[in-house]
Amino acid sequence: MICCVPTWNTGADSLRSGTSWDSYVEDIPEISLPGKPVAILGLGDSSSYGDYFCDAMEELYRAFEASGARMVGTVATDGYTFNESKSVINGRFCGLPIDEDNEADLTDERLSAWARQLQQEMAAQLT
Repeated sequence: MICCVPTWNTGADSLRSGTSWDSYVEDIPEISLPGKPVAILGLGDSSSYGDYFCDAMEELYRAFEASGARMVGTVATDGYTFNESKSVINGRFCGLPIDEDNEADLTDERLSAWARQLQQEMAAQLT
């Protein structure tokens, strides 16, 4: 499963998507998803909101992780310009952050590389 979530400037420390995900994120840990692969795609603005770039990705990541899902698709922070993000876990983004406002020219390349990465992660699980 691939879940896409934006991060909006809601002024809150949690429930940062400003979308329906905020209504569901607290219920996700109660769903039993042991070993099911889940990847998170985040949308954000690294320039105007660089202090919490793609923070909502982390909220979904933690929720699905608590449900027993196998989280896939982490991405290195190299090549991204931002100040801070809750979505950086163990030195990597917990999913793929996309910044269409400032880095639209990198979106296609990032999505293609991530799709290949997800395919490799899934293939590795099957062997």
